[in-house]
Amino acid sequence: MKYAMIFPGQGAQRPGMGKDVCDKYIAAKRIFDEADEALGFSLSDIIFNGTPEQLAHTEITQPAILTVSVAMFRALEQELGTAVEPVCMAGHSLGEYTALVAAGAISVADGVRLVHKRGRLMQDAVPLGVGSMAAIIGLELGEVSEICSEAAQGEVCQAANINSPKQIVISGHATAVARAVALIEQKYTAKVVPLRVSAPFHCALMRPVADELKEAFAQIEWHDPKFPIIANATARAVQKVGAVRDALYTQTYSPVLWSQSVLEMEKEGVEGYIELGPGSVLSGLVRKICKGKRPYSVSDSQELVAAADYLRSARDAG
Repeated sequence: MKYAMIFPGQGAQRPGMGKDVCDKYIAAKRIFDEADEALGFSLSDIIFNGTPEQLAHTEITQPAILTVSVAMFRALEQELGTAVEPVCMAGHSLGEYTALVAAGAISVADGVRLVHKRGRLMQDAVPLGVGSMAAIIGLELGEVSEICSEAAQGEVCQAANINSPKQIVISGHATAVARAVALIEQKYTAKVVPLRVSAPFHCALMRPVADELKEAFAQIEWHDPKFPIIANATARAVQKVGAVRDALYTQTYSPVLWSQSVLEMEKEGVEGYIELGPGSVLSGLVRKICKGKRPYSVSDSQELVAAADYLRSARDAG
């Protein structure tokens, strides 16, 4: 049976995430230890014992979610007693970096240091209050893109996350996003949800971040990932170091094509999805994009055992 592994992005964090898996699986604990050593401070203590406010700082959120998700991945392999063999992997924004760590393209240490820097760069790229993001629920991409073009008026306003066919996040200058929201409320009955974010991610305002990350990419060791990675920026598989780095660079200031990425995985014959990390947002999106699919979200040890049982039964059936 063909299955894919998917990894969540920023926003899924919560205090205590991954603690029971860390306590139960030595493979998971090693990941937390590696992350602490790489960063030079106890990230695991913030994850397990910190406040929501501490975890909400982007430069902490990103390595925290990556660490928990990779720990879940390694714990799943320990539970199974064998390496997993997904047909492909994908992650939402930050989750793409997690997928690359899980697929062996970069080490855990380089991964957490890289996203720690990514979080800080994103936080500092735009002064607080200058940018914003909002989720639009009920409109299709073409409609949202038209609204963004009308609202921009020389500023940045663009689709940033195409999460499902009718759940799209816009990003850009706060004044332009506000104009877009006003236009949507005038013309449509769609639901608009302002997002509590510290910066306008995945839009042209993040281009300077991409340039600085490109320099950081050159300072770490890369390998071809063991599994194809469906890139956010193109919704196409990449499996060579050059293509991986190009995809990460472009992803920084381009829309996350999540809906298109899931459809691409469907073309590859994926029959099941396993979401590894806090929350179950991506599992919910998969259900909206692919009717009839039952993704397994793994955010604690009980869910991990259920996913392992699913993989065993699929293997036995094959």
